Amino acid sequence: MSILVTGSTGTIGSQVIHQLAGSGAQVRALTRSPANAQLPPGASAVAGDLADIDAFRAALEGTSTLFLLVPNVADELTQAMQALTVAREAGVKGIVYLSVFKGESYADVPHFAGKHTVERMIQALDLPATVLRPAYFIQNDLRQKDLLLNAGVYGMPVGDKGISMVDIRDIGEAAAHELLRRERAAAPLPRESYALVGPDVLPGSAIAQIWSDVLGRQIRYAGNDTAALEKRMKQMMPAWQALDLRLMLDRYQSDGAAASADDLVRLTRLLGHAPRSYRDFANQAVTQWKGD
Repeated sequence: MSILVTGSTGTIGSQVIHQLAGSGAQVRALTRSPANAQLPPGASAVAGDLADIDAFRAALEGTSTLFLLVPNVADELTQAMQALTVAREAGVKGIVYLSVFKGESYADVPHFAGKHTVERMIQALDLPATVLRPAYFIQNDLRQKDLLLNAGVYGMPVGDKGISMVDIRDIGEAAAHELLRRERAAAPLPRESYALVGPDVLPGSAIAQIWSDVLGRQIRYAGNDTAALEKRMKQMMPAWQALDLRLMLDRYQSDGAAASADDLVRLTRLLGHAPRSYRDFANQAVTQWKGD
């Protein structure tokens, strides 16, 4: 039997594949382009797409454990619910589902509300799943490189309340731990959930100060104008997706997204180390940029 990883060539899926390498588990990576997939030793590519139910059914043959990452597309909720149904019918004994931190609270943010609905399905059907709820990805801020270096500005309007950003490497590790735990179990395990968060609660001004420290020059926070961000994002993504992003940032500004002490204790126990900090990420990013 094997572990099937969806979203396997993307930001998070590739982290999961990397963390599973060398585990001894048979790992298969679901991808639309198997010939182009760059995978570590021990992982094999299998053709498929969550939007193609028949292809996904075929990919599930011989699968005992599933990592379910559904892309942020207009029909994300439908794809997720159908994937869980097909996995259940295929007899998959363990599932690790990538949800989102604060999904139960941000009812007006489409992709948050959709992921929370998927969690409700997992609970209602008592599926043998671990739900992982990552906060905003620290590595999203690699996109701030040009603004930071050329304009001296941190431009993501995360607000003044503070959010507990998570390093994608911690997401990959947490997912791999839970996939292997379920894969190696003799029988399906009870449901579990984890918040995947960082150790600091950072408002925009504090993030700008971290960049000031590591770059050795003044970086200012650009402020909380989410409407301007939505307008810019529409040049790079569909309008519905830009609005979804703006609504998420609006809720970050009004409510924050702070991890609790219990969230951090449980995640530290799962990872075997404290979650990585934003400052560590920023130092590593600057070292990499200097080498480019």
